[in-house]
Amino acid sequence: MGLRADMPLLARHEGEWEGEYLHLDRDGTLLDRHRVSMTCAIAGDAVYHQTNRYTWDDGRTEVHEFPGEYLGGGRCGFDTERIQGEFWELDDSTIYLSWRYKDEGADLRLFEMIVLSQDGTSRSRVWQWVKGGECVRRTLIDERRVG
Repeated sequence: MGLRADMPLLARHEGEWEGEYLHLDRDGTLLDRHRVSMTCAIAGDAVYHQTNRYTWDDGRTEVHEFPGEYLGGGRCGFDTERIQGEFWELDDSTIYLSWRYKDEGADLRLFEMIVLSQDGTSRSRVWQWVKGGECVRRTLIDERRVG
């Protein structure tokens, strides 16, 4: 059927988002904090594209593109120079991702859960960074829809 029809929750994420990332070590100590401005878009029946723009208080910025492809069966995959993984919908409010940073090797895996509010105006995201079977870091992200 296609991405939009098979993944209606993902389609509800389309638009502009702003929020903040908090990176914590395994003991809860703050490692990094930065703002994000994100664009989520679906094109046609099989293409998902996300652009993340990060800004730190010291003026640093980064922009990362995450093109994804619908794999069928309610799953999307992404494979960039930086990361590789998949995501799918768990229920009518939750998306689950599993991925790895290519330069970190196969031992470090990331697992993310994204929960969209019922009214679609906010979402919370949690990453767990698992290395050697143990969670070594967590990333907490709160975002609001701005467009």
